[in-house]
Amino acid sequence: MSLTSGIHCPRTPLRRFLDRELSAGAHPLRKNFRARDHSSHILMPGPGVGTEAGNVGTAIDYRLRLAFTAAEPVDHVARAGILFISPYDSDARQQMRNVGEELAERLKETVLRLQLDNRELPMDRALDEEEDLARMLIAAAWYQVNYRTSIGFAFTPLAITAREDPGAFTLERLLQLPHRDMVADVVAQLYKAADGPLNDLRARTRPEDCTPAPTFPTDRIAADADLAIDGLLLDFKSIRNTRTLRQAEAWQLTGYLLLDTDDRYRVDTVGLYLSRSGTLATWPVEEYLELLGACRRDVLAFRTAFTELLEGCTADVEPNDQEEEDRVRKLLQRLAPVADQGHCLVCTQPCPTSSRRPREFCSSWCRGRAQFLRNRGLLPGGPNVLLPRPRKQLLDLPEDAEIVSLTPYSRR
Repeated sequence: MSLTSGIHCPRTPLRRFLDRELSAGAHPLRKNFRARDHSSHILMPGPGVGTEAGNVGTAIDYRLRLAFTAAEPVDHVARAGILFISPYDSDARQQMRNVGEELAERLKETVLRLQLDNRELPMDRALDEEEDLARMLIAAAWYQVNYRTSIGFAFTPLAITAREDPGAFTLERLLQLPHRDMVADVVAQLYKAADGPLNDLRARTRPEDCTPAPTFPTDRIAADADLAIDGLLLDFKSIRNTRTLRQAEAWQLTGYLLLDTDDRYRVDTVGLYLSRSGTLATWPVEEYLELLGACRRDVLAFRTAFTELLEGCTADVEPNDQEEEDRVRKLLQRLAPVADQGHCLVCTQPCPTSSRRPREFCSSWCRGRAQFLRNRGLLPGGPNVLLPRPRKQLLDLPEDAEIVSLTPYSRR
């Protein structure tokens, strides 16, 4: 499992922790983002992309990182995906492993030859060079799938083609597999970046100040961001709906910030680059946490609580029984931020002074959020949100009682 999967499931301890800590939700950040977004043209994928949109996104992320630094010409996740293929299982898998190693060598040679991170050269290269590079990056994205989920890898064009005829599966055959619309989509997004604010950011930086695919000092959860640039933690997104900043993106960027527990990347700014609209938005960490209504504005204190969560449970997996749910609930209660006297019950920030009775909330926004958080069991006074109990217990029936559905679709 991973940070991403843990955020997308609302029942995981990770998601419940962030839902409580980031008390304002994503709405204020989304509103702020829309005010910064001045894009007028959105690149849309061609029909040949289809279900491969995720791998196209991985490929363009990879290409954009290489424009900043070639310190890792072969992505470490792609390399791991290649190494995860046992060459002894079958002829097809042996050939997939061999071709993957050839791909890694050619990709490394191409990246270094083209000097993709050379600031004296433009971000983009000639069309034929970019198309060849896009094919290699898409193929590398398929190998990344093997690292993340071997089941999904079995359905990639790479694995399907290799199983059909292992003897004919070569590197040249692999590079023919990406649909022309996939290749065109990667190249178009790169050319858009070369003519926008991301290129300006690249020009202001040096390769040695950039860390590609930064990882974090924990084995409790899998996570790797896209790029760290001299204090800026930047995430690339190739989503189609570029005007709506989803909660998942905001929570994911927060997770990366919190995982940097040893302050390896000295993050003082976080940002998103949307490659289909060419929109670059960055926020100082203090402003970012304020927009999300973070209960803990001190990053060190926030990271400490987050680390305790990761060490106290399997944070990215939904509890699978009542006993585990009880342990998670107690842990979340122990880690819950406490509002001091005169502080807002929702965001724990100081309330404005009042000549009347002490205020419970610092703003009308927090007052409105309070009931939502209570309904989800994230504030005192609300229900305890537990796993569903067996129907027999809900009805208070004997253990050996037979449950008969009374819906019109039941058949006896």
